[in-house]
Amino acid sequence: MSLQVIGDPVLHSKSPALHGAMLSALGLDIPYDARTVRRGELPEYLTWAEEHGVTGFNATMPHKEDVLPLLDEIHPAAAAVGSVNTVCLRRGRWVGFSTDGTGALAALRDGLGFDPAGACVTLLGAGGAAKAAALALADAGAARVFVCNRTLDRARQLCALAPSGRLVPAGLEGGTLARCAAQSSLLVNCTSLGMEGCPGQFEAFDFLDKLPHGAAVFDLIYHPAQTQLLAQAQRRGLPAMNGLPMLVWQAVLALEHFLGRPLDRKAMAAAATAALNEI
Repeated sequence: MSLQVIGDPVLHSKSPALHGAMLSALGLDIPYDARTVRRGELPEYLTWAEEHGVTGFNATMPHKEDVLPLLDEIHPAAAAVGSVNTVCLRRGRWVGFSTDGTGALAALRDGLGFDPAGACVTLLGAGGAAKAAALALADAGAARVFVCNRTLDRARQLCALAPSGRLVPAGLEGGTLARCAAQSSLLVNCTSLGMEGCPGQFEAFDFLDKLPHGAAVFDLIYHPAQTQLLAQAQRRGLPAMNGLPMLVWQAVLALEHFLGRPLDRKAMAAAATAALNEI
């Protein structure tokens, strides 16, 4: 039995450190390593993996969507999001899961003490991460999630995935963003704005002033550890968190799928966080 994370590029991944620490804490001698798999190489990889005893892998870019038609079974939550990040070999069948949305919720509850039930949320972006977070928040009982995106059609397409009507499409211009923020107890950034090495930055942060007292800010970016959004939120006294706790909880939930059993999630998160702090 062995585990891997695949992608291109992937050798920078923190997953081997996170999973290695958790497996060690469990007293399990199961190797977990990173393997470069380029776009178009997935069919060959799946054959190789099964022949070489790989019983599970995490998929990162560019494979989170490309792997879908190659799987024997897709968990409903992953099918709704349209991507997987965790794949397990079970009785000779490849089964895909997504821990993106559930990882985000676990990070919010553990790191910010935020309960989505009945809450209003402003969510920035309409890509894959935004889709996972928005659907998870809606499933967790959020009263309303404003999906704010520069391209309104993309926001509408995302919101149409939740028939409950809890997802509301909106633009990303200042006035609209301010109106959404004024009604929200949480703001989540799922865009690349502020990410190291990516072009683009927020033009202004006035919308943070519209958030109610006690509202929190969650930026899925973790490189850099403190984005301008987080710095501006903290300057205003708002509870704020980057994406590292989400990375940890995604790994915890993925390991449960790999091992096929529930784990002491708090203990696993603590082990994974300690490993992150040593990197």
